[in-house]
Amino acid sequence: MALGFAGSLQTVRRYLRPFKTATVGPPARRPAPRPRRIVRWIMTDPGNLTVDDAADLKEIRTGCRELDAVTHHVRDFAAMMRDLRGDQLPAWMERALADDLPALHSLIIGLSRDIDAVTAGLSTPWSSGQVEGQVTRTKLLKRQGYGRANLDFLRKRVLLTP
Repeated sequence: MALGFAGSLQTVRRYLRPFKTATVGPPARRPAPRPRRIVRWIMTDPGNLTVDDAADLKEIRTGCRELDAVTHHVRDFAAMMRDLRGDQLPAWMERALADDLPALHSLIIGLSRDIDAVTAGLSTPWSSGQVEGQVTRTKLLKRQGYGRANLDFLRKRVLLTP
């Protein structure tokens, strides 16, 4: 009388295969959102973000201290623009310079070159949008007549086209 298992190792493997659990390891990480999407989330008013987008941005901000600081500074600047609070610009610049964010430092250096104009732009309700629209319209009319019309015709089109 023979003692022990008479089958093969392959038989044991086939028997145990259904009981084998998936390999236990770290949970699968979601792919990171594209940088453009993150920038859009940061630039959007928090009240206008979807619940999923707000949760994703919060998760990303908790994982990256620099991105959290940038988000805070960008939203403060947007509030300054929206509420026409140019008087808060110097304090905002100091707070942003206190953080180690080279891209914001570059922006602040550019803003400080003409601080009076930037402060006026953030404080007054006037906009150059109407002028920019007229310049764009004039360039369009000029392109449409390129090679076919002289300066007198272009002048008439600019003055008479509504």
